[in-house]
Amino acid sequence: MSNTWFDSIHFVANGLVPAIAQYAHSGKVLMPAWISRVSLQRTLAGGEAVYWFRSRRKFRRNGEESGHTQKIVDIRYDCDEDVILLKVEQIGGMACRTGRESCFYRCLQGDRRVEVGPVLKDPGDIYSR
Repeated sequence: MSNTWFDSIHFVANGLVPAIAQYAHSGKVLMPAWISRVSLQRTLAGGEAVYWFRSRRKFRRNGEESGHTQKIVDIRYDCDEDVILLKVEQIGGMACRTGRESCFYRCLQGDRRVEVGPVLKDPGDIYSR
């Protein structure tokens, strides 16, 4: 792929850059992930987010098992060219493997961790396939 912008992305030594998935219309941050040249190419070609899952050591289309895929609306990158922002339409309303809308469902209140995002669906029901 020989797009100037694509070639300008600064992938680190392990070939990855951080990616943030964000609801395109509301701006709500859904999840962080890692993206490589190959997964970015697959994302561009297929119109759905494809990430490198470090824990599984493989590429996966987000929502491959759950059906909660992310359709790409817009792709941006930061001024240092080392972080990708994917503005997405989140299919199924859940981006988090815990059955929540967003992976950012915990917050600090004083010195306490508080869960503020409700479980929309039991993860056992999502990943039983």
